This record gives sequence, C-alpha cells and structure tokens, in this order.
Amino acid sequence: MAALQSSEGGPIAFSARENPPGLAVTDRIEQRQYTLNAPSAVTPTAADTDPFVFPVDAAATVRTAALRLPTVVITCVRDAAGETVARTEHDAEVSLPSGAYEIELHAPIRMYLRVESAVSVTADGDNTRIDFGEETAVSIGVRSEHERPAATVQTTSDPRDVMSAVSTFGSALKTTTPERAFPTFRGHPPAVELGDSLSIPEEAAPPDTGVTIEVPPERRYPYVAAPLAYYLGATVEPGETPRLRTDRGFERALGTGREFERSIERILKQVFVLDCVTRTEGLYEVSFKTRQRLADELDFDPAAVYARPLADRLETYLAEPYEAVEPAIPEWKLASHVSLAPSSVETLPYLVDDLAVVRTPATTSAASSPAAKEAIDEFLRDGESFVRSTTDGGATVDRDFVQAEENDAVEHAWVGEETPVGMSKATEAAYRHQFDREPTDGDIEITVVCNDPEMAAEQDLVQTVYGSRDRLPFEVEFAESLSTAALRDTLASASDFLHYVGHIDDGGFRCPDGVLDATTLDDVGVDAFLLNACQSYEQGLGLIDAGAVAGITTLSDVPNEAAVEMGYTVSRLLNSGFPLRGALEVAKEEHVIGSQYVVVGDGGMTITQPESGTAVLNEVTRLDEDTFALDMYGYSSSNSGMGSLFTPFLGDDATYYLNSGHLERYEMPAAELIETAQMENIPTRFDGDLYWSYDLSVSDLRT
Repeated sequence: MAALQSSEGGPIAFSARENPPGLAVTDRIEQRQYTLNAPSAVTPTAADTDPFVFPVDAAATVRTAALRLPTVVITCVRDAAGETVARTEHDAEVSLPSGAYEIELHAPIRMYLRVESAVSVTADGDNTRIDFGEETAVSIGVRSEHERPAATVQTTSDPRDVMSAVSTFGSALKTTTPERAFPTFRGHPPAVELGDSLSIPEEAAPPDTGVTIEVPPERRYPYVAAPLAYYLGATVEPGETPRLRTDRGFERALGTGREFERSIERILKQVFVLDCVTRTEGLYEVSFKTRQRLADELDFDPAAVYARPLADRLETYLAEPYEAVEPAIPEWKLASHVSLAPSSVETLPYLVDDLAVVRTPATTSAASSPAAKEAIDEFLRDGESFVRSTTDGGATVDRDFVQAEENDAVEHAWVGEETPVGMSKATEAAYRHQFDREPTDGDIEITVVCNDPEMAAEQDLVQTVYGSRDRLPFEVEFAESLSTAALRDTLASASDFLHYVGHIDDGGFRCPDGVLDATTLDDVGVDAFLLNACQSYEQGLGLIDAGAVAGITTLSDVPNEAAVEMGYTVSRLLNSGFPLRGALEVAKEEHVIGSQYVVVGDGGMTITQPESGTAVLNEVTRLDEDTFALDMYGYSSSNSGMGSLFTPFLGDDATYYLNSGHLERYEMPAAELIETAQMENIPTRFDGDLYWSYDLSVSDLRT
C-alpha cells in the first residue's frame, strides 16, 4: 500500500487502499484514520493547500467519479468563496449543478474536498456517498486537530510576571469572531516555564482586543482568570480591585476571593454560550438547541451582533442576566483545582487549552482507607476471592489525600503535590509528553499483560473487547508472566495503550524473577495505561514521569473479582471512544471499588475515536408500563473539546447540541427504544445496571 506523507514530516498521511479501493487518511499524531472508498483504485498526488477556504495541514489529489464514506457524515457544501450552498445530514440527498465547490466533511478527521464538477451527496442510515457525475480531480485537504504550543514564555513566580505570562494565552486564538467557540478555532496557548526572569517571545504577544482583567498582585487571581483571559484575548494587569474593563468604557466588578472565582466562571460560561448562539449566523448555520432554548430570553439579535468587534459583543452579552442564560449552559467538561504553588503556572496552559474552569483549593482532607476496607471486606466475606497484593495486609503508602468540595462539572482534576480522591491527578509532564509523541503509521497498538495466572480471567474478558470495532484498525498483543527485563522492554516499546493485570507492591511491578520499579525508568514508549493492580498510583506516576501521557491507577488494594469487573467495564468504554477520565467516571458508578481508581496525567486523552465523534452514555428510565425516557449524555475529550457539536440523528431530529453533559431527553415505547439503541453500540444505564445497547432487549425493559 503506497503512502503519500505530508511534507516535512507533518502529521497527515494519504494511503491508497486496494480492497476495497479508496484512500486512507491518517492523522499520525492522534492515531486517527478514516477511509474514503472509491469505485476503482486511486493514486494520491501532492496538492497545494492554499486554495482551501479553511486552513489545512496537507492536501492530496485523486481522480475518481465518486467517494463513499463508511459512516454517516454531516457535509457542508460551499461555493469557492466559502458561502454555504447546501448541507446534508442523516437520510438526506442534495444535487448541485457543475461548479467549483468545497465540501466540508464532519468526519473523525476534519477534511475538505475541492472539486469543479457537478456534486450529488446522499446520506442514508449507514454511510454517505458523494458523486461527481464522471471521473474528475478531487483535492482533499486535511487539518489535524492536534494542537501544541507555538511558543514558550518564561516567567518568575512574581504575581505581576505571572499576569504577563497569562496575558499571552490569547495569542493562540485563530479568530476573535464567535467561531472561537469551536475548539478547532482556538489554538493551544504558549507553554510556560518558571525561570529567573520574564521573557515573552514576539509570536506570543497578546492580541489587541481592547479587553483587560485587573486583579491584585496575588497568584490566585491570574491563575483563576487564565481561562477567561485566553477566551477573550484579554490582558491581565495589576489593579487594586478586580474588574473586567474594555477600551469602550465598559466595566464589570469581579469581587474578591471566592466571589472572584464565581464571577470569572460565570462570565466565561455566559460569553462562551452566547458565542455558540451567535456563531449560527456565520459559517455554520445549523438548527442549534441552545439557541432554541434562549430564543425568548435574549434581548439582542445574534444576526446584528455577529460581525461586531469582540469588546462590543462582550458588553452586549454581559447585559443579559446570568440567570436567563444559565439554564442553557452545558455541564462543563472540566473543573480544575489548582494549588497556589509557583510551579502550577506551568500546567495552566494545558488546562486553559481544555477551557477548564480554574479554582483555587477548596478541598478537604480525605482518607482512602475506609472506603477501600469496606469494598475489600464485601468481596472477601465468602473467602472465594483474593486481593491483588503480594503482602499479607496489603501495601501501605503514606499519602496526603485531598477531595474537592464542589461537584458541578463532568470531570474534576487536581494540580498539586497531594493525592486526589474523586479527581484526576493532572501533571505538567503528562501534558508535555503528548507533544513529544512520535508520529506513527498503521494500526492502534494495544498491549495486554497478565503477570499472574490467577488473574487470567480478566485477560480472557478484555481479549473480546479490544479491536472489536470493525471500522477501526487495531493490533492487539497479549503477553503473560513477563520477566523484569521483558516488562521493561514492553514499557519502553511504542504502544498506544497498556492494560496491565498483576501484582504491584511497595517495590513496583511483581514479575516471576523479581520487581520492576517504574519510578527508576528513564524512557517509556507507552502512551496510556490501565494498571489494574493494588496500590498502582505511585507506579503510574513513575510511568508518567518517564514519558507516558495518561493512565488509570489504584489508590488501595483491590479484590481480584472486583478488579476483573472494573477492568472489563473500563476496557469496553475506552474501546468505544471514551476519554480516560470519562470512562472512569462511568465505571465508578457501576462498581463498589470504583472510588479507589484515579486517573493520572491527561485524563481527556482517548485511545480510539467514538463512532459519532463524541462518546455518549444513555440512561433509560421507565415512565409507565410501556413508555421510557432516553437521556443522552456527552463526554467530550481532548479531541472534541468544549464547543464541539453533536447530533443524535434520532428520527427526524437533526438538531445540534453542545457535546458536554446532558444532551436531550426522548420519550418512546420499549420497541422503538430498542430499535433506536441498535443504531450504535452505546453504554446504556437502566435500572441501576450498565448494559450495552446491542445487548439490551425489550424483555430487559419489561422485566
């Protein structure tokens, strides 16, 4: 299979496919691949990226009379100037006369087709077909959604220097129009390093938006203000009293302490949501649920506001009462709790890139041991199970635990030295490592290691999971009873995901010939991992320090049978495209020992892409004897962040939703619900149990 790489080692590769014929497009950084099938063999040749309306990283040209997409994909057909002339969604068809068109494909990899021909687009229940009438040249432009800092800012720990560093974050915005509410129009903020002086490279200069956030010279204020400063392209400057102001004379007091945090969070959410509403007047005119919800609440016309300068729109948005907008604000993807240590500033750009809310510590001390003991006792009462520990009483590790008091986001992360309970442990090293990942070609590589024969049941179960999706290329390797040298080699080898089953104690991974301590490793090739063993938290942090990006670990001893169930659930969720943090959040609700598992590193990382672009959890509730409510919940990831759109394609509903938290509720009889569930294999919670929609039947609902 011949491959055409993007120039200068870029992230995109085009490969001709023979059976069936077509073109495979690969994002080599994100390990994403999407195939465009053709009636006959095609040969890609390099193409110019300049003619495309939207920015693309690489382009190739093929000659073909048609392209068939293996899934239903929303398409937006524009003329040469970028104006929308047609749009297709589920069960739709459109035909256009000969002309110059750019066709935007909302596929797992963002692609644009440029052609000069007639165009016919047909979307049925299974796939989307694009016909050109006769063989013609089709240029395919691809933009990687992988983002990395374009510059590095150095700052001291002085709060005034920290303000200057945070002021550079807005330099990464690709636009100041309402389209910046889309994650693909928000670049990654500059990286920040602690040093002896303040140094800001020219390319990180703040944009001129006319917006300023004034705060007292204390680190907590620029830390908390960072996401809003980024989204508004605002500078952060010293001031006696916190306030938001513009060069048009607008001012808004922000309060101090916790009131300041609430004000910043509310303004960020309100401006973001109203940008999402207003952007429907621009490049993406869609039926948008949030706009429908606010139609009778807003005192401004989005069409009249769309083209105004950012500072003008900001003033218009904030004239609306927060209470009127609040019901339409989605459940926020991530709330980050950041210690006030100087080193936390180095993690800020990665949290801001996720548009995470930043809070200073409002945490309580927590002890993991009581919950752990209760879970272990429950599973060991009958003596038929054992704990995944090699010591009689289990490993004992002295940790300082913290637990967040607030719980109003889909996911929570902790930045600090302490060990979080109910939150992921975010580290600057983990985020940085994702940008050090080497581009890879080929299939998604998953390694399953079982280092204790007594735990083989979990290996047998996950063997049926990984790689079970027909439309994704997987390469799964299984290994058993690895020696310390063999395990060291496995950890050093490049792999997308490691699922480890075995014993871990105070010394490290227990192998047949001894112990391997991950904290002594210098280099790890594994990107993400699940260490399903006792007390694996420190070993997981060791893997992160040595080069991994994210992982799921345990804070306590775990009973074997419970760990098998937990490992199986997590593996199915990851295989379906859930981010690590989201997969763990869902799994924790199903298993009594779930609270003893914690994500380390970048919890927004995914191993595979979801079928529909966003991972979805269904919840089914009985309303009466044969009527059920279907509630859909979205779990956005690093690849589909805040502002991404999702449409469920249920019946005639072609409405678009923001993809985080509760999406919509549908009511239907049992038979219709099961028919709907068969469209995609989605985790579905019903009557306290987690099913998979393909396995859910009418009899399950009626029992």
